[in-house]
Amino acid sequence: MANEVLYEKKGRIAYVTINRPERRNSLNLPAMRGLARTWVEFREDPECWVAILTGAGERDFCVGADLKEFVPAVTENIKELATMETSLLGEDFDARAPLLAVLREGDLYKPVIAAVNGICSAGGMEMLQGTDIRIAAEHATFSIAEVKRGLFPGGGSTVRLPRQIPFARAMEILLTGDPVSAQEAYAIGLVNQVVPKEKLMEAAEKMAERILANGPLAVRAVKESAIKGLSLPISEALDLELEFAAKIFATEDATEGPLAFLEKRKPQWKGK
Repeated sequence: MANEVLYEKKGRIAYVTINRPERRNSLNLPAMRGLARTWVEFREDPECWVAILTGAGERDFCVGADLKEFVPAVTENIKELATMETSLLGEDFDARAPLLAVLREGDLYKPVIAAVNGICSAGGMEMLQGTDIRIAAEHATFSIAEVKRGLFPGGGSTVRLPRQIPFARAMEILLTGDPVSAQEAYAIGLVNQVVPKEKLMEAAEKMAERILANGPLAVRAVKESAIKGLSLPISEALDLELEFAAKIFATEDATEGPLAFLEKRKPQWKGK
């Protein structure tokens, strides 16, 4: 795997780091391929249950596509590029959002925590919206600035953002392209926590450990039910939820959890 993306495993936690600080952690094709392969590896690894996504350094989380390398290719022939990206990244990836190099919505049900260590803009914001829990350093900023350059944020922001935060605030971010501070992002519910920069990874790891204390199959089923339910009428979503509940109640972990509670000990999850 190219060093544009670093992948490290510690216990049950996978650390994914966009490693192009000299280019503000922007994404060129090697970085996108690296992210794509990393998410597949994380998804398929039975030993890793939670991922933390961040950027190298303290200045930038990710500023999206590398304008110098990537955008010219997009503007020259976007149809051929989309076809090429599908081939390069595999059938699990959505060619409609080539900048993200992430699994399609709903293909990754293990939790992903974003540790936002600096500027998060354009495709970086679109990646952020694909994560489950977001923790930001105090100096982080958030923006979707494509309109300022006459471009379109085609990686999901016009779909996801109005569903994740209040509509009027989402439209302000989308239509003005102006950045919001970490404190503003917290106030509108875009991020879960704001912490001093030196405490960022510690906070992300603490959140990961809180999730890891729970049954892994239950956690993944909850995420899958929540994501799939968003696109369904409420009655169908409730029916789907019951299907997940029945599946989880039949697992070994569902027996172990209540037993551990009664015996006043920590559960020993098997993921079965």
